[in-house]
Amino acid sequence: MRCPFCDHQDTEVVETRDSEDLTTIRRRRECTKCNKRFTTYERVERVPLIVIKKDGRKDQFDRDKLKRGILKSCEKTIVGIDDIDTIVDDVEKELRGMDTVEVESKKIGQLVAQKLKKIDKIAYIRFASVFRRFVDVEDFEKELQKLL
Repeated sequence: MRCPFCDHQDTEVVETRDSEDLTTIRRRRECTKCNKRFTTYERVERVPLIVIKKDGRKDQFDRDKLKRGILKSCEKTIVGIDDIDTIVDDVEKELRGMDTVEVESKKIGQLVAQKLKKIDKIAYIRFASVFRRFVDVEDFEKELQKLL
């Protein structure tokens, strides 16, 4: 590891700490030439998840996009930002645990809907209406009947 101050190649690790979620390692290093200290972070590079859209297009999985969609469904409900972050984390964890890096958008929608249904029925209906593309009032009514 090169020193960011003097560009010397030889540095020593002085201290190592794991992050709270155990996904990152923080290392304090010291340059053997100028004796200045600096911090580096080490984490596993993950293989990107690919989302297969309904029309067959493929896009890279975007946590922020998923979170924005859930946030819209949860406006003016009891669902808090911590709950939404947990849903996004859980969905990504489930997707990464699958045998493939390519997943249909339908599967992601099902996972989110399943989790929202347990937390807040209104947020679930809002999300389902977009995810399942309710065309008319009858589709909406059928989903409400399932909840009741």
